Amino acid sequence: MLSKNTVKFIKTLHQKKYRNLEQKFFVEGEKSVLELLNSDFEVELLLVTERFFEQHQKQLNHLRAELLIVTQKQLESVGQFQSNDSALAVAKMKSNQYFENTQEDLVIALDDVRDPGNLGTIIRIADWYGIKHLLFSSQTAEFYNPKVIQASMGSFTRVKFYYGDLKEIFKKWDCPIYGAYLGGSNIHQLNKPKPGILLMGNESNGISEELAGFVTNKITIPGFGSAESLNVAIATAILCDNFKRLAGE
Repeated sequence: MLSKNTVKFIKTLHQKKYRNLEQKFFVEGEKSVLELLNSDFEVELLLVTERFFEQHQKQLNHLRAELLIVTQKQLESVGQFQSNDSALAVAKMKSNQYFENTQEDLVIALDDVRDPGNLGTIIRIADWYGIKHLLFSSQTAEFYNPKVIQASMGSFTRVKFYYGDLKEIFKKWDCPIYGAYLGGSNIHQLNKPKPGILLMGNESNGISEELAGFVTNKITIPGFGSAESLNVAIATAILCDNFKRLAGE
């Protein structure tokens, strides 16, 4: 039975301060919840409809979390989806763990990318191109924001991330830093790029001045029309695609 206290607890997780306090977050929707269950995240609570339970009973039999069968209306009342006929899960956050640069693949760094939808989409893009590591400035959107989780479509379970002072990290890492600029060199003409950091800037202001000095290669996506700029997530996808192509992968 879904108690009032459980409902109240899940609803507090809609807010960042309570997610941070409890070190927990929620995931909703069939695809994302299944991705979560197949990951190394620790799930504590799972709310499912009878349909979801019947379709995935074998997988749920091995679940260590508390499992509650609820109605679609109950699911929709505790989550943020307007329509949810499958599941909602509460899981523990992972600690903010620093990782060393292996210099074997591209790392995406985000400088003050604040829109949760953009962050979630970039996480999904990274997963698509096999990029496992992401660096975030402290002002970048929160990884566990429900909109980020939703936009990532389950890819949040397959990437490693670290929030920190990008300036201090760049000082330590001896590798190329490719910065996305409107006036950089044509990405199509980049010759056999070495693994390094792809730095993407704020949606409105671009890469900050304090990080600009660390950029070794200013790159741009050539435009052929009249649009002023590209969305940061779309730009990330195009640049990642070109890096993989030009690197011969």
